[in-house]
Amino acid sequence: MKMGLTGSSTGKSLTNKTEFCGRRVALAGNPNVGKSTIFNHLTGLKQHTGNWTGKTVGLAAGYCRDAGCTLVDLPGCYSLSANSEEEAAARDFICFGDAEAVIVVCDASRLQRNLNLLIQISEITPHILLCVNLLDEAKANGITPDITALERLLGIPTVGTSAGKGTGVAAVASRIHEAAENPESGISLRYTDELEKAIANLLPIIKAPVGKERFFALRLLEGDAGFLLEHDEYSVTDEAALNAEKERLRGIGLDSEAINAEAVHTISEYAAAICRRAIKRTGKESPASSRADRILCGRLTGFAAMAILLAVIFWITIVGANYPSEALSSLFGKFEGVLHRALTAVGAAEWLIGMLIFGIYRTLAWIVAVMLPPMAIFFPLFTLLEDIGYLPRIAYNLDRCFAACGSCGKQSLTMCMGLGCNAAGVVGARIIDSEKERLIAILTNAFMPCNGRFPALVTVITVFFSAGTGLPSVVCALILAAVILLGVIFTLIASRLLSSTILHGKPSSFILEMPPYRKPNIPRVIVRSMLDRTVFVLGRAVMIAIPAGLLIWLLANITLGGVTLLSHICLFLEPLAALCGMDGVILAAFLLGLPANEIVLPIILMAYTSGSELTEAGAITEVGAILTANGWSIKTALCFLIFSMAHFPCSTTLISVKKETGSTRWMLIAAALPTLFGAFACMLVNLIFSVFS
Repeated sequence: MKMGLTGSSTGKSLTNKTEFCGRRVALAGNPNVGKSTIFNHLTGLKQHTGNWTGKTVGLAAGYCRDAGCTLVDLPGCYSLSANSEEEAAARDFICFGDAEAVIVVCDASRLQRNLNLLIQISEITPHILLCVNLLDEAKANGITPDITALERLLGIPTVGTSAGKGTGVAAVASRIHEAAENPESGISLRYTDELEKAIANLLPIIKAPVGKERFFALRLLEGDAGFLLEHDEYSVTDEAALNAEKERLRGIGLDSEAINAEAVHTISEYAAAICRRAIKRTGKESPASSRADRILCGRLTGFAAMAILLAVIFWITIVGANYPSEALSSLFGKFEGVLHRALTAVGAAEWLIGMLIFGIYRTLAWIVAVMLPPMAIFFPLFTLLEDIGYLPRIAYNLDRCFAACGSCGKQSLTMCMGLGCNAAGVVGARIIDSEKERLIAILTNAFMPCNGRFPALVTVITVFFSAGTGLPSVVCALILAAVILLGVIFTLIASRLLSSTILHGKPSSFILEMPPYRKPNIPRVIVRSMLDRTVFVLGRAVMIAIPAGLLIWLLANITLGGVTLLSHICLFLEPLAALCGMDGVILAAFLLGLPANEIVLPIILMAYTSGSELTEAGAITEVGAILTANGWSIKTALCFLIFSMAHFPCSTTLISVKKETGSTRWMLIAAALPTLFGAFACMLVNLIFSVFS
């Protein structure tokens, strides 16, 4: 199974030199140090940035006009030891991508730990430019790196930046060529005598590019050379001598694990020595973040904070979405009249008018009117949590739960991605190192209701638990939050079942660095959430709605035995749907909504109207009138909410599962697993209502 960061997975082979213009420059660094921000400044592209670890799972390339070079943004990683997919991708590019220079971005307030990666890279190439980023945050915490001293001690070009404000980024571009032409660095790293002796013994029997021999020798001793041996430029001429040297080291207590630990210790001590001479501490770090984490990451308060924040976001969404939805409905209704008169004036056939207006146009109108307002509110709020740095706190809070279920805390990050798009959550599972746990995250991501399901959830909750019920909007927000939390519970249960059966095994460790809380860039949040999420998702829904609207209209107008095909489908599904507390129309809508969850509610409304056309896009109250007139009750609404949250994902997500796993079998399991959970839960709700009614 191939699920790594490869040329096929990223859609681009970044080791093909012909794809680049000018020098080839790599951009490396730990997660969450501002690499993507610097990349965007230098290239003018819009690589996604966010204040949380694990968001970048591929390689992005762009042309830096000021430096006349191609810049490659590598995944964030802590070392080149290849303990994860990100580290492997970064290491492979630095080793084999023919980078003429490497820009290493470091967090000024965490410089000692960040320098570990730079020191490792210096063993591969001297052509390094150090970018000490986030100087403004470091200053606020009483930390002042001496940029001049760092450049003198390391022997490489060094630049200080505050990329979020655009400060110092121009200097990075201006010194790239200086780094590319730097003959050697001032970094002189020596390991223990025994380890240095072992490296010296291996140098005569290895074949490696000039300057990379020590790095290769150390990887051999650490047992991390498999990837290198696949390349002709890296090889061992005497396997017997290599094995003999490893045996000698084991005889003195230096196995591969001990060698790795010794190397890490030596590099850390070297970095600490550099920082002692180049960092001034002018004060104590502000305790504000610590106080916040005591609440947001507390054993008890952490879960309460998650529920409250989720409920607040949903409350704002529910309250704010009604009015623009009504306005859009009215606008689409007026334009429909104009369109109808225009088609009639040109003599269009009735069937053509019906297909274009009552099929395609009204489907589109419903999707835009119902989807756009909640997305335009929810996504900026969710993106705000990203920028602030709250998402890794969610991962931290849920780590114990996932560990108990045989998975790891990184899965919670893919869950957060799934709230935006399940397909993105599936691809985002690449950040999980363990193949077993990556599969668990992929197979369970559909339990998170994506943006396509979210507007329907808001609409049904508003209709049955707010409009006409007297319940305040806060209660509706809590209900929606409860639905999301139910998805989390289902995810944990499913993860436990998978890890105990077909994907059993010991869970891996999870190390997550908590990023600092940062003041969000409000304009960037709005632009990114609207363009990258709202507009993108809406555009995708519109493109799918056109053929879907046509298909639905045909099913509702083509008859067989005096009954429409849509009615035949609904009647066939009625017995199964009744067991789940719904009707055949609802279940048929979910099946026909496989291309996109966004069209499920429009299909239901079309089937409930004349059966031949979708009713005009109307306000929430009009939707409620249609649903209640066709037998919907509180029980029906609850079962719809549960099945909307837990059922087979859309076709895009299923295709993503197949691509990521390389298996049709796993794709089918990814479709069946949430559907079985949702059907069982709906049956249980139906039984409870039957007993107490």
